[in-house]
Amino acid sequence: MITLNGQTYSLDDPLVLAALGSAALVLLLFILLIVTLRAAARSARMTEPLGYHLTQLGNRVENLTAGQERLTGGLHHVSEAQAASQTKVLQLMEQRLTEVSRGMSESLQGTATRTARSLGELQQRLETIDKAQSNIEKLSGDVLSLQDILSNKQTRGAFGEIQLNDIVRKAMPPDAFTMQATLSNGKRADCLIHLPNPPGPIVIDSKFPLEAYEALRRAENQSQLIEAQRMLRIAVRNHIKAIAEKYILDGETADGALMFLPSEAVYAELHANFPELVREGFNAKVWIVSPTTCMATLNTMRAVLKDARMREQAGAIRTTLRQLHRDVELVVERVDKLSTHFHQARSDLEGITTAAERAGKRAAKLDNFDFEEIAPEADTPRIVPLAKTP
Repeated sequence: MITLNGQTYSLDDPLVLAALGSAALVLLLFILLIVTLRAAARSARMTEPLGYHLTQLGNRVENLTAGQERLTGGLHHVSEAQAASQTKVLQLMEQRLTEVSRGMSESLQGTATRTARSLGELQQRLETIDKAQSNIEKLSGDVLSLQDILSNKQTRGAFGEIQLNDIVRKAMPPDAFTMQATLSNGKRADCLIHLPNPPGPIVIDSKFPLEAYEALRRAENQSQLIEAQRMLRIAVRNHIKAIAEKYILDGETADGALMFLPSEAVYAELHANFPELVREGFNAKVWIVSPTTCMATLNTMRAVLKDARMREQAGAIRTTLRQLHRDVELVVERVDKLSTHFHQARSDLEGITTAAERAGKRAAKLDNFDFEEIAPEADTPRIVPLAKTP
């Protein structure tokens, strides 16, 4: 029970409870206000150094900004000066390059003219060789009847040599072969192709024995066919052995030779029905060729010769280029010396011009009798002025 002003109130009275709650709430708010004010005071004291540091930081940022602006201006000035210097250097280099290019163009023009003339002559020779190759291919495509043309051994030998001679002369340059060449062992080769080492000169033999082949073509029964085949094997083996012994000479010829067959039919017969003979020729390094395959082989040989000659020409071209490079170096050296002389002459002309201007000014003063304005030289004696006439 609570007594106020003579009145008694019960603690469980709602009014009393409400009043007590309001008082407690007011007291709590008052306490929170005091705590908040104290916290604000402490925060204000703590933020004072932070504000000072922020002020100092702002000043430093302003100083850095000003320094950066000054640095930017300096860099801009340096870049302008560098650009001007580069422009002058480039102009000087362009002048020198123009002079050197003019000298080089005059030298290269003569070289280009000679090179163009050589290429034109080479093109004409290649066209001639291509025409000859077309004629040979057309000729080799015609299969001739050995029964009608080759009636005896002498005719067969002459036909093989003539056909080989025609093919070689149309396929190879005149200085690349020798017909009926005599070797160091006294044997005479039908044709000797002069190839560079390696592989070296190679022999082509055209004396192929055709009697066994003719017997093979004339065989009417099995026994005749077997006998003709036996004779052909013996004849071909003996001919391969003879070519290897006579025309493959160590240190003088290539390590192989060619057996020329004047007929595509004989070549086809050997490869179709006598492959062991072809293999024996490979083992003995005697390669069997027909008119068509001989043409292909000669084209390969011509390519080898062409490559060797091109290498020789390439060496000559490299020598000429080295000489041209030396000439260009001499031109550059002389241009540098001439530039030095020009600079010296320009300096002398500027000195002469200055002296002439000074002499002209002094002559003008002498002409006007303006002696008092002429400064005496260091070694000129002092001139006593004339007295004035009364």
